[in-house]
Amino acid sequence: MPTVSRFRPGAGPATRPVPYRGRVAGRTRIVGGLVLLAALGAAALTVPLPGPVALRAWADGLGPAAPLLFLLVYAVCTTAPVPRTVFNLAAGLLLGEAVGVAVALAATVASGALGFLAARALGRELVTRHLHRGPVRAVDERLSRGGVLAVLSLRLIPVLPFAPLSYCCGVSSVRLRPYLAGTAVGSLPGTVAVVVLGDALTGTTPPALLVCYAAFAAVGALGLLRVVRSTAPRRAATGPVTEPATT
Repeated sequence: MPTVSRFRPGAGPATRPVPYRGRVAGRTRIVGGLVLLAALGAAALTVPLPGPVALRAWADGLGPAAPLLFLLVYAVCTTAPVPRTVFNLAAGLLLGEAVGVAVALAATVASGALGFLAARALGRELVTRHLHRGPVRAVDERLSRGGVLAVLSLRLIPVLPFAPLSYCCGVSSVRLRPYLAGTAVGSLPGTVAVVVLGDALTGTTPPALLVCYAAFAAVGALGLLRVVRSTAPRRAATGPVTEPATT
């Protein structure tokens, strides 16, 4: 007797059901994550945590070792896809405004160099296997138009993750020196703004200085808008990048 397959109009191709073990493993991870969040929340409510002033005093007690250790941890951790915002806030909170900006910017350049060199050593095929092909090609096309300015404009875009962009630059045609220069200059506005915010948590930053930095961030945002508008006509003229046909 022939079997009749159930088909619903508009439905996609039939997919294989998820195995029972896979469903159990997925639910276990979700439950484990919820338990971990609940434990962290309970610990935050019950365990006395030091305030910003106490953390600053602890870092000051470490002496010159504090900036060096912080730079090392910052550079190594953000080479992986770990957000820099947390470390920039911690730099301002622990090290203060001036030292925090210097250490955070140096660690940013070091992290960018590590990601760039690691991607270049591993090779384009291995890196692009773990990244979406469209973004890799778009970044490579942008970088082919120029070195420092291209990297700078990409680093100014807040929504672009730092580490994956370093990997994309590493497998592109850009050279190391222009890449590092563009990374340093392009990361400066966001780094300064977040470090100053972290320093403000200790209550030592004058309000007038915060207003000046807010104005500086607004000017940087206007500059970024100008860059985006100037590149839009060229992108429209070149047309979208299409996937090559495969057989």
